Amino acid sequence: MRDLPDSEGPCASQGLLQHLGSVAGLGGISTVTALARSKPTLGALGRGHGFGTLPVFLAGISTILGAIMFLRFGYAVGSVGLLGALGIIVLGHAVTFPTALAIAEIATNRKVEGGGEYFIISRSFGTTIGGVIGIFLYLSQAISVAFYLIAFAEAFSPVASWFAVVTGVAFDPRYVSIPALLGLLTIVTYRGAAMGVKMLYVVAAVLLTSLVLFFLGAPLEGFDPATVRFTGGIVEGDAFIVVFAIVFPAFTGMTAGVGLSGDLKDPRVSLPNGTLLATCVGVAVYVLIVFKLAYSAPMDALVEEQLIMAKIALWGPVIFIGLGCATLSSAIGSILVAPRTLQALGADSTTPTSAANEWLARGYGKENEPRHATVVTGMIALAIVMVGNVDMVARIISMFFMVTYGALCAIGVLEHFAARPSYRPSFRSRWYVSLIGALTCLFLMFQMDPVYAFAALVLMAGMYKLLERTQSGESDLAAMFEGVMTQATRTMHVRLQRRRRVETADEWRPSIIMVNDRTFDRRSPLAMLRWLCHRHGFGTYLHFIQDRLNARSFRASEAMHARLIELARMQKSTVYMDTIVSPSMMSALAQSLQVPGVSGISNNAVMFEFSKRDDISIVEEVVQLCTFSAATDKTLLVLRHGDYHFGERQRIHIWLTWNDAANANMMILLGYILVGHPDWEGASIEVFAALPQAQLEERRREFKKLIAEGRLPISEKNLRYIPTNDETSFRKLVATRSEFADLMVVGFDLHGINERGVDVFTNHSSPKDVLFVHAPERIAME
Repeated sequence: MRDLPDSEGPCASQGLLQHLGSVAGLGGISTVTALARSKPTLGALGRGHGFGTLPVFLAGISTILGAIMFLRFGYAVGSVGLLGALGIIVLGHAVTFPTALAIAEIATNRKVEGGGEYFIISRSFGTTIGGVIGIFLYLSQAISVAFYLIAFAEAFSPVASWFAVVTGVAFDPRYVSIPALLGLLTIVTYRGAAMGVKMLYVVAAVLLTSLVLFFLGAPLEGFDPATVRFTGGIVEGDAFIVVFAIVFPAFTGMTAGVGLSGDLKDPRVSLPNGTLLATCVGVAVYVLIVFKLAYSAPMDALVEEQLIMAKIALWGPVIFIGLGCATLSSAIGSILVAPRTLQALGADSTTPTSAANEWLARGYGKENEPRHATVVTGMIALAIVMVGNVDMVARIISMFFMVTYGALCAIGVLEHFAARPSYRPSFRSRWYVSLIGALTCLFLMFQMDPVYAFAALVLMAGMYKLLERTQSGESDLAAMFEGVMTQATRTMHVRLQRRRRVETADEWRPSIIMVNDRTFDRRSPLAMLRWLCHRHGFGTYLHFIQDRLNARSFRASEAMHARLIELARMQKSTVYMDTIVSPSMMSALAQSLQVPGVSGISNNAVMFEFSKRDDISIVEEVVQLCTFSAATDKTLLVLRHGDYHFGERQRIHIWLTWNDAANANMMILLGYILVGHPDWEGASIEVFAALPQAQLEERRREFKKLIAEGRLPISEKNLRYIPTNDETSFRKLVATRSEFADLMVVGFDLHGINERGVDVFTNHSSPKDVLFVHAPERIAME
């Protein structure tokens, strides 16, 4: 080993760091995370070494085939049997394979100059989501430092008896792991990344040699392979999920090569290919190991002998060499990686206080060594090493992996449906694969430990809300969900448009558009639109700004749009609010009537309004707009309102006349839509059929039949038949019976509006609030 010459600078030392970090032997943890400082620091590292796919594969496979393989796979086979161990491999890869695909996809979304998983995640998904995942990632890395050293101490078990004889004290693995940790911390703190060497190929060669000699080994003496059963382990063995939690970290090293992204010639090819190849080879090797163990030793020996592989191998010491090499190199890699993740989290202001962020982000020397973050990492690792139990630490790490991997897969699903233009990976996974990975993680978390699983999810949600507040209002998750909703809306709109089917009379539901410039002067119009579109329909309200569209008017419309959104929020309105700039109300209406509604289907109704206090010119404009809109065959609604504001919202009067053959069902339907709104809860509907005496009996029989068949949703006791033969007597009836109604609904036709003009809307002066309705055709009421 030699120190780097000063002339080689940080680029060379970062390359060595990446090589060494890639060896991290437990896995699941990115072996090279972001360097602590900002993008310029990363960019200064140069273009890298131009590696191909092989280093990515070797980094991944040497991480996958690590400490758990040597120490715990015999225990797994002995506890749950051959078939159970194969099930653990399949279930574990139902998590790791989707995550490998997700990481490969994320890694190809952008060029990373010497960074790793945290940098990629935070720059792809934002610092809030990245920060939450990064914290769990860091904890996995810090705890893994301890795990590797505990496993490293297991490699000295052959000298345990000699140690006891020489010292008179029973051998404790912590006698090795604690001094090793302190020594590594001292070296890393004062020598930094320059102390690393390129160990990747050496470690891979040692692991390959260990496996070859293991597979060449013979069964234990006295064991008959013919007695092997596919099912069943030892009596009273650990439960399947407990064994799974202990050995799951063995499968989680597939993303180790991500740390090489800045040094790859073509990361869009090498990252997914190398990562997936390492994952597939890892599956094959573990399946072969399971069969080799099952056919080489009895189940009880597999459970009791932690290093049973050494007894099976052709040359036993090679297993100890392989274990020591893999775990020590992994410990070195992790102790370099974890502080840099923490340093990067501090640089991104992830902790609640600025002082803590500044302290953690501070680096020393030209290579920006994270000494402060290394001290924190050492304290965490030392606390875990003191526990000294491989199984317990493995289960802790498994829970962190599940949370991290589940979050990555879930975000991969959201990104697919959000289809954000800024997310452009060259390698694409499948959304359903990521969904399977996320759901599997969630399921296994609660199977492993429901209390810890629930606590982990609550902790993750709490950290997200905390970071959302400290990240200058940044809400990455909200933006992602907004993208999902936008994409879903787009898809539905396109599909609805492709149907190109004319709406049938029995499918009518309100899709109402309203163009108005008196938005903030009166409450009733927006209230009526909100009530009619509350549950069954869709409402579009456009605030009209009379002007020509230019930069000034556009800015004014944007400011007005913000006011409309705030108004909708305060009113808890489901009406879509927007603005329209046009030289005249007629041109604004012409534009609006030609565009589809927010539901993706064409608007089928248009609403106008005027107040009793308005000048007659306003009513004349409404008449003109109604006549113009009638050409589109839309239902016309005109609301005349005053100071009554719909009173107590308890009484709705609907008046049917001889001119309402097409209007009647529409008027009744709108009445029942209104009483379905909470604001009109408990309101009653009274229907008055004011008809000529000659038609009265015939219409009575017709209405009775419709009520009996359920096609007219009113009670017969609420339907009153009143003979009347002219408009004058009709107006007197309305004035007498509906003066104190909270809302009156009355029909009109185009012939009447062309003939009498504004009188159609002003003749009934006594009722307070009136909704005038014209339907272009009769709708069916099934």
